[in-house]
Amino acid sequence: MNFLGGSFRPRAERIDLILSTGIVSVTFRKLSPDEIVSLAAQADLDAIEWGGDVHVPPGELQLARQVRDMTKAAGLRVSSYGSYYRVGGDANFSLVLDTAEALGAPSIRIWAGSVGSAEADDDLRRRIVEEMRRIAELSKQRGIGLSLEFHDGTLADTAASSVSLIHSIASDNVTLYWQPQIAVSAPNNLTTLTAFLPWLSNVHVFHYDELRRQQPLEAGEAAWRAYMDVLRSMDNPRYLLLEFVKDGEIGQFLKDASTLKNLVRLGREGRADR
Repeated sequence: MNFLGGSFRPRAERIDLILSTGIVSVTFRKLSPDEIVSLAAQADLDAIEWGGDVHVPPGELQLARQVRDMTKAAGLRVSSYGSYYRVGGDANFSLVLDTAEALGAPSIRIWAGSVGSAEADDDLRRRIVEEMRRIAELSKQRGIGLSLEFHDGTLADTAASSVSLIHSIASDNVTLYWQPQIAVSAPNNLTTLTAFLPWLSNVHVFHYDELRRQQPLEAGEAAWRAYMDVLRSMDNPRYLLLEFVKDGEIGQFLKDASTLKNLVRLGREGRADR
């Protein structure tokens, strides 16, 4: 598959210090890494979060280096390594860490266990905190950060539990991803985003309606403008990463990418007015 009518056309890498755009590669699990790179370049995004379940599996170090070089050659950055590593349940974090390093990823996205905060007992939370401290230190020695995904079925499934977990871990090498919770009102999502600000790393971008049906990002533009008002107030760089699109269609992805770039442009203009 060739999205650009030939090999992808590399562009000069853009360095935007605060707000950058990208795609989570698992948005299109059936595409190869070179097709993902080509698509991201066509959409004129800034970066790719490479997933560890399909595109760059843990331990595939040569592949990770190839994907790193391919990404860079297209004028794109590796935003992060989406590892799907579950703290407390997976044995070999070293493979994940080695792969992230070979990929040139500045951070690794992980999950805080496989049990929701309402079902987790004190012993499980303690074990997850202890492992988080251990792998956070290992990652820090490589210059790589760890980010917990805000996700159902983990200890980072609510704002209160996520923030409590961060305080318990007490590591400057652990941050939080944010994404709007599906079927939750925009004001409530905004409250969670604001609570995450001191530890916020990257953001997964999508839009679902109240019936949990994925919609074009444009349909959620009003909510995302409100989220952007919060994000633009921060002084640390972060990536806004498109994750999945309506019906899994490439055409819809390109439209969503255009919407995201417009939101980020407005965010940059807002910062310039400060």
